[in-house]
Amino acid sequence: MTLEHDSRLTLGHLVSGFRRMAPLSLFVIVFGLAFGVAALQQGLSGLETMMMSGLVFAGAAQFATLELWGETIPLLPLIAITLAINARHLLMGAAFYPHLRELPAGRRYASLILLSDANWAMAMTGGSNAARLGILVGGGIALWSTWMIGTGLGVVFGSGINEPESFGLDAIMGCFLLAMLVGDKRDLSVLLPWGAAALAALAAMAWLPPHAHVIVGALAGGVVGLLLPSRQESRA
Repeated sequence: MTLEHDSRLTLGHLVSGFRRMAPLSLFVIVFGLAFGVAALQQGLSGLETMMMSGLVFAGAAQFATLELWGETIPLLPLIAITLAINARHLLMGAAFYPHLRELPAGRRYASLILLSDANWAMAMTGGSNAARLGILVGGGIALWSTWMIGTGLGVVFGSGINEPESFGLDAIMGCFLLAMLVGDKRDLSVLLPWGAAALAALAAMAWLPPHAHVIVGALAGGVVGLLLPSRQESRA
């Protein structure tokens, strides 16, 4: 069987990928609800909120850009923050490229529209190229659907929630990032870039213009992460 035949995506692969990702995607509803509420509190309309979730589909970046939202929007910092937060997609796409390289360019890029951390990680666990692609696309559809459902719930009920913090909705993003920090990596070296990002962000909040802490923290963490020696180098 050739790689090209092995990469042929069928409806069965999509359904299988959707089903595998469905249980995990249910948790995305709460995350989307928190974003919907936060967006309304920041001044976005319900339509703008739904369009942002539907077209952008990048939870962490969407939360971060809300901090820049106002009567005037600093476009360049907003673009820089979005690129900094989503830069990991470059590595994710490169890692998944061997399973897509035999596809025509149009299908290859279209299959990455719904790329996110969860469906990428599950698709990298193994199986044929078609099965991986089914998880990437079918799982992405599951995640996108629940993200939109959650955002819609936030839009519908958000206008009646004057104090999101009373429901703990303001803490969801922090809990999500904390779970990323302690739930995945067991190597203590991961604390270095996270710590650098936190310290840089706190310093920027104290001494730099408003909203600068978001991009300063992201850049500081990224630079420290790049400077850290790899595990292979540290063992050599």
